Amino acid sequence: MNKKHLELIASELHIKEWQVEHTIALFADGATIPFVSRYRKEATGSLDEVQVAAVKMLWENYRELDKRKEAILRSIEEQEKMTPELRDAIDNCWQMNRLEDLYLPFRPKRKTRAWLARSRGLEPLALAIMDNTSDDCLQLAQSYTGPEVADAEEALAGARDIIAEVASEHAGLREQIRNMYQKEGRIVSKVQKDKEEEGDKYRNYFDYTEVLRSIAPHRLLALLRAHKEGVVSIALKPWPEQAPLAQVEKVFLSENRDAGQKEGHAQARWHMKEALADGYRRLMHPSIENQVLNYYKDKADRASVQVFQENLRQLLLAPPLGQKKVLAIDPGFRTGCKVVCLNEQGDLLHNDTIYPHPPRNERSQAMRKVSQLVEAYKIQVIAVGNGTAGRETEQFLKKIAFPHKIQIYSVNEDGASVYSASPAGREEFPDYDVTVRGAVSIGRRLMDPLAELVKIDPKSLGVGQYQHDINQTLLQESLDQTVELCVNHVGVNLNTASHRLLTYVSGLGPRLAQNIVEYRKNNGPFACREDLKQVPRLGEKAYEQCAGFLRIPGAQDILDNTGVHPERYPLVRQIAEDLGVTINQLVESEELRKTIDLKRYVTEEAGMPTLHDIMAELDKPGRDPREIIKVWEFDNSILSIDDLKEGMVLPGIVSNVTDFGAFVNIGIKQDGLIHVSQMGRKYVHNPLDVVKLHEHVMVRVLKVDPERNRIQLRLERD
Repeated sequence: MNKKHLELIASELHIKEWQVEHTIALFADGATIPFVSRYRKEATGSLDEVQVAAVKMLWENYRELDKRKEAILRSIEEQEKMTPELRDAIDNCWQMNRLEDLYLPFRPKRKTRAWLARSRGLEPLALAIMDNTSDDCLQLAQSYTGPEVADAEEALAGARDIIAEVASEHAGLREQIRNMYQKEGRIVSKVQKDKEEEGDKYRNYFDYTEVLRSIAPHRLLALLRAHKEGVVSIALKPWPEQAPLAQVEKVFLSENRDAGQKEGHAQARWHMKEALADGYRRLMHPSIENQVLNYYKDKADRASVQVFQENLRQLLLAPPLGQKKVLAIDPGFRTGCKVVCLNEQGDLLHNDTIYPHPPRNERSQAMRKVSQLVEAYKIQVIAVGNGTAGRETEQFLKKIAFPHKIQIYSVNEDGASVYSASPAGREEFPDYDVTVRGAVSIGRRLMDPLAELVKIDPKSLGVGQYQHDINQTLLQESLDQTVELCVNHVGVNLNTASHRLLTYVSGLGPRLAQNIVEYRKNNGPFACREDLKQVPRLGEKAYEQCAGFLRIPGAQDILDNTGVHPERYPLVRQIAEDLGVTINQLVESEELRKTIDLKRYVTEEAGMPTLHDIMAELDKPGRDPREIIKVWEFDNSILSIDDLKEGMVLPGIVSNVTDFGAFVNIGIKQDGLIHVSQMGRKYVHNPLDVVKLHEHVMVRVLKVDPERNRIQLRLERD
């Protein structure tokens, strides 16, 4: 384990080196982020899951840096150009850009102008000009003419090409100029000829300038998208614009700034200045411009991914209704409303179609059909998709006189159609069409959002920003990690979880998840966690990683339905034995638990953090950490954008949060936007500090634009 890596990671995350070292050791031993953050608090100093994930990411980054160093050292040594100073510089380099700068002079070249000049034997002439050793550059250049060099001017031009490349590859200088661009560079965009009408949505960027380091992530991503679509040109301008070239000249002309005014020296200085200007503008500027733009693009990507992750986390941890008999409706006008009836486990019992809306308007028949289904299947709640005809369907249902109180919920159906057409949807319901699968998904996501939404690609859930413009590998890895953390935070019912849900459990993955499902199918429900060891290919390490996150409601050992890890069962039994009671009695009696002196049970492996976690689990075994679901109703008088008037105050549900504001569902097809500037009396830096996904809010309508389908809102607070 590299000592320098530990120092750098600890410094960046503001934690102790020993915490980094222990966390990395656990990863090296095959541990997962959920397992480390939940069950190895003593080893990590109680780092939370975000810190643990950050340690892993930085550790992997530095490992990649080390691999790159090895490749670079090997390449330079093969060229027999290694020096002690260069090796030391590479060994002590901890930034990828700086490392690539050090390697740049030794990187195998394509046929550049400098390469061609060197092949014609002009490098000594270039060195003489750089060293300012010639009294007459023109006369010296004559000696380099021949079959491949026509005259002295051509020789001098080739020498300048070599000097330009040498200057552009100076590692220290590149770092200085890159810092200039990063700190003071301006990004400038101009509309391309005849693109004004086509790119009207990017009008704000037709003639735009902003300091790059202060640009908001969403603006940078919008600019880059406009450039990619050919609407605008973009450029990175240093500030002041002459500063980088002045720095180049300072480095390369410093030794002869005070040279005499002899004609030869003046000639050398002129050639140097010409070559340096060419090297900066033709070689260094484009290279550093790309590096800096990529650097800020990466920052924007990561900021956008963080917003996406937090939205996804809140979406996945949305309050569940729990096990109820549900009638779910995927609403529609022309094609009708697909209706399904589900039992408490989410199994499909019946499906049908009703046509209460135009063009068929079979309202009476639809009312009778729904009433019959509610009575026949003892329906307790109704879930209605919030898409097309969603509000109208809710209004229709409220006019039905049910024999008992039926609560109606509006359910976000983003991604339901994706699930319907997915392999997972076809596998679950091979004999039903996509409309039935979509309605089932709507009903199930009301019962347990997490269990259902893990079946859908997070990018299809409508909670990101600029998701198609950011690094797709970074996005997918981050979203998968978020799903994994959410699944393990809640815990999974071992006997009912789908293959897809089990895939995200710590230590499992697709293969072991499938083996668990097949074992359950062939042998019946798991009676205890220990039975997991009978699953093919599920060894001790996988059992260690997954067992604490899998629950068995109704198990003979009550600990099997808690977050207490099996490795701590002996500790809990010891506590119960010392009190002279059973574990069940210990769970049932809060008074008994209050008498426990936890300090008596502290060991090196199980300290106070673990003991407190155990007590929390015994307090509410099998508890769901998610909030309780709340009923929310929209304004019944608002059914379309045409019903909105400026100044109206309406109830809404936050449907998406971005770094520039939040979108709110006010019960119509088009969500409204609360811009970050309309979120409070004081400046709001991060909208997620003010609102969260699915939060119930009151909003004031500021502006309605029916032509562009845009609604501007302001957050109303008491």
